[in-house]
Amino acid sequence: MAGIGFELRKLMRRDTLLGMLRAYAYAGVIGSGPWVLSILGILIVGLISVSVVSPATAISEFQVTVTYIIAFSLILTGILQLAFTRFCADRIFEQRESMVLSNFGGVTLVVTAAAGVLSMLVSVFLFPQQSVLFRIVAVASFVVVSNIWIATIFLSGLKQYRSIVLLYALGYALTVGAAYLLRFMDLEGLMLGFLVGQVSLLGGMLVLIVRGYPTSRSVAFDLFDRRWLYPSLMLVGLFFNAGVWADKIIFWVAPSTGGNVIGPLRASLIYDIPVFLAYLSLIPGMAVFLVRMETDFVEYYTNFYDAVREGGSLSYIEDMRNQMVATIRLGVFQIIKIQAIAALLIMVAAPDIFVALGISELYLPLLRVQLVAAGLQVVFLAIINVFCYLDQRRVLVWLTGTFLVLNVVFTLISLKLGPAFFGYGFLLALGVCVVAGLWLVNRSMGRLEYQTFMLH
Repeated sequence: MAGIGFELRKLMRRDTLLGMLRAYAYAGVIGSGPWVLSILGILIVGLISVSVVSPATAISEFQVTVTYIIAFSLILTGILQLAFTRFCADRIFEQRESMVLSNFGGVTLVVTAAAGVLSMLVSVFLFPQQSVLFRIVAVASFVVVSNIWIATIFLSGLKQYRSIVLLYALGYALTVGAAYLLRFMDLEGLMLGFLVGQVSLLGGMLVLIVRGYPTSRSVAFDLFDRRWLYPSLMLVGLFFNAGVWADKIIFWVAPSTGGNVIGPLRASLIYDIPVFLAYLSLIPGMAVFLVRMETDFVEYYTNFYDAVREGGSLSYIEDMRNQMVATIRLGVFQIIKIQAIAALLIMVAAPDIFVALGISELYLPLLRVQLVAAGLQVVFLAIINVFCYLDQRRVLVWLTGTFLVLNVVFTLISLKLGPAFFGYGFLLALGVCVVAGLWLVNRSMGRLEYQTFMLH
């Protein structure tokens, strides 16, 4: 999200309550808008199709299929997301912008080939009972969504944050509209509607990308050159995305908590609904995270390294370091505070929401656990953000790898212990990583001058 700070600082400089509210609203929309729009779009498609699509199970089949497409496309492209972001940032810093767009073409080719081959194998061998049209649309959707994640990362580098949110809004509005018009085709119609919306979203992104960067080559693979490839960042992207989805996948697969929906795809009614509601509480936390980390922290971070490069006084360098530490502490405290407020509001409203949706109140304890976990996830993102700025890639690999392993281990243990412990695997994995991450941040900031002057 580097670069969003410019717009946020502009809003905050007005030093008015309205300016501050606009900054937090802007950060909340930018940080959470795309995935909120995605979720709402899929839910609306289900709601408008309830009385029309037959059989009714086609709606849940559509929603589960799309969930799997989103989950596994994120895990697949997570391998390249951070590495490609770093490549683009380095080339822009070197004023070699002509390499950026051509390598975007190369990355999209690699992603398209990998996503296409994997999804085709899955559709052929694991969905023999489904229609040919369903399998074709599912494969195309997986390829398109995978490319959307790469394009979103690229547009973030171009600082096209508003365009990203507007394109997501347009894409999912088209998804809803196309699914409504094609609902007479039942499951295949809903999937076609989803594909139409995603193709429109990707097309809009490609137009902005081509306009943003000139190039003499359409495709290049310099990213995979040893000089510019960062295997550590590839591992971080893979571990983090796999870690976020690990507990969900385990609950889907487990016989006691999951059930077959379509082909080999399973879902967990026990786990999925509380997780979805809990993730809605991330919006205010993401807003605080972006405002604090991308305004104050980035400003002191920039001042610190400018002073190092330009021969600033030691007292000024130390002061900027201390300000960075203070900003991190204040940011973490504010994230925890705002997430606690959001969690409490959802807990109070949850019984009424469950009644309105026809959901048993037996899910309430799991919702409370997931609300706490969602807050910790925002703090964990803030910690990862700090280490990305400090370029401590080994620490990032260790933290995200630990998160993945602990989430798998603790979730399996919680399944063995029974329903009263559901959700605690994800919570404890995040808790351990947040505590370890905060200790590592404190240690790294205490040694920042030594690391900057002696190790570089």
